[in-house]
Amino acid sequence: MTATSIPRPASTADGSSPPPEDRRHMIRRRALTLLIIVLLIGVPAGYLMISADQSRNSGKDKEAKYSATGLSWGWPSRVQRRLYQVTIPMDGRLVASYETNNWKTSRLYVQFRTSEDGLSEFLGGLDTTSAALKKGDIAIGTRDRDIADWTFTGPGPWFGLTHRQKNPAPTLDVVVNRAEPGRPMVYVVSRTVP
Repeated sequence: MTATSIPRPASTADGSSPPPEDRRHMIRRRALTLLIIVLLIGVPAGYLMISADQSRNSGKDKEAKYSATGLSWGWPSRVQRRLYQVTIPMDGRLVASYETNNWKTSRLYVQFRTSEDGLSEFLGGLDTTSAALKKGDIAIGTRDRDIADWTFTGPGPWFGLTHRQKNPAPTLDVVVNRAEPGRPMVYVVSRTVP
């Protein structure tokens, strides 16, 4: 018959068991150590997960914005309007815009409906007046019409002008449809060479 050994409680250096207060202290210290390890690993890992999710969502928003082709409803940003010198009147309606950029030329395509006063305000921003608009002049070229999906074949009359400026100031091609009296529809292509 063999004797089985019975586990003994941990003992101190002199062979006696540690007092209960020391055991509680050891358990608390181990719990605190475990908590610190979890925080040192868990907090950065959680932060990385949140950052990655935000970055992915931001990338999707930018991808949707920049993969869009053609006009999008809404006003161009203030920076775009200032850079391309396109002053949309406050009463502008049906505003849509689209920007293209490459190493050679940047363009902003804008359309809006306005009043006769709004048209005068817009043309005044170009240092010109309605008198400078030439009947039947489709100042926006075929390439730009195709990009913006504009067809200037509907009821008119149609008027146009080109406002040329020295680089890097933009050159603006403008076409105005006066089919609705007092409510001209304005189409603008502003191009700048960086």
